[in-house]
Amino acid sequence: MSTAAGADLASVVAWGGFAIAFVFGAIANKTNFCTMGAISDIVNMGHWGRMRMWLLAIAVAVAASAALSLMGQVDLTKAVVQRPVLPWLSLAFGGLVFGVGMTLAGGCANKNLVRLGGGSLRSLVVLVFMGIASYMTLKGLFGQWRAALLDPVAIDLGASGWKDQALGSALARLGGLDARSAQITAAAAVVLALLVFVLKDKRFRTNAQQLIGGAVLGLLVAAGWYLSGHIGYGENPETLETVFHGTNSRALESMSFVAPVAYGLELLMLWTDKSLHVTLGIATVLGVVAGSAVVALATRGFRWEGFASFGDLRNQLLGAVLMGFGGVTAMGCTVGQGLSGVSTLAIGSFIAVAGIVAGSTLTLKAILWQAERE
Repeated sequence: MSTAAGADLASVVAWGGFAIAFVFGAIANKTNFCTMGAISDIVNMGHWGRMRMWLLAIAVAVAASAALSLMGQVDLTKAVVQRPVLPWLSLAFGGLVFGVGMTLAGGCANKNLVRLGGGSLRSLVVLVFMGIASYMTLKGLFGQWRAALLDPVAIDLGASGWKDQALGSALARLGGLDARSAQITAAAAVVLALLVFVLKDKRFRTNAQQLIGGAVLGLLVAAGWYLSGHIGYGENPETLETVFHGTNSRALESMSFVAPVAYGLELLMLWTDKSLHVTLGIATVLGVVAGSAVVALATRGFRWEGFASFGDLRNQLLGAVLMGFGGVTAMGCTVGQGLSGVSTLAIGSFIAVAGIVAGSTLTLKAILWQAERE
């Protein structure tokens, strides 16, 4: 493959990512999809509607991604979250910090991208600070702390013969099943359990907007795997090695928003550096904003929004920094781990999501407790 051909393939991946994220952003805006909001609904009102939508998206993403893998269209073991080293402390602590941060900021990375498309300048500031903190955690001061204190606390599954950290692999080793049967069993069990819980609620079953929205969001995650893992999988013209074109990690990627915001800021600041290009991650960030903006304009929901007070500014910026650090440390956000990571059935993704939910729940309860005292 020539250098030009490799560049063309990377462009196809980037534009494809933009298209997928455009639909994602439009649906997220239309359905008010938000993981932090879903947790808040449960804590404050006992309402599970938006949480069921998120869980439905996970179920569909798991089913569709497993189908792609079983048909040989993508190799999910090539995803970063599937590496056979389990940095459980980074995943748990990073998830916890991200959960606290997204609650203080009033929404996760995805929600702030959706709000930005709707005219929220507040979300623009939050995303910039989140991107800076994310970059610092990837390559700067925060990254040194992460690498020195958190990442070394890990379980080396590879030393025990594991090729990845999927639930299917664990089931194969514990249950004596062959790899394919174990993968099918694990995926089917997770999908069935989620669907039973999601669909047992009559009010949710009759909510066509949330049903269709959740299902399509899950399919878009699988589409991301297919885009980078099948369409974008090819030969590197310089090294002649087979690589994933158009991804920042040079590995299999799907939807995720924390690190890509940092890479987007890097591209803007170092625009003349010819080694930097618009990648799948950067394109998905732009796509979500664009998709949300179209829906906001079409429904006359677009309006400029700023910070309500100094206290609001303080909480939002603190939340942004915590999201940047936590999202990179946990290797993903509510979408990067909560949808994309979990869709591969990586054990670490479940740890990260548990941390995110715990961090958000504890913060919401603390805010509620403080409000009751006042």
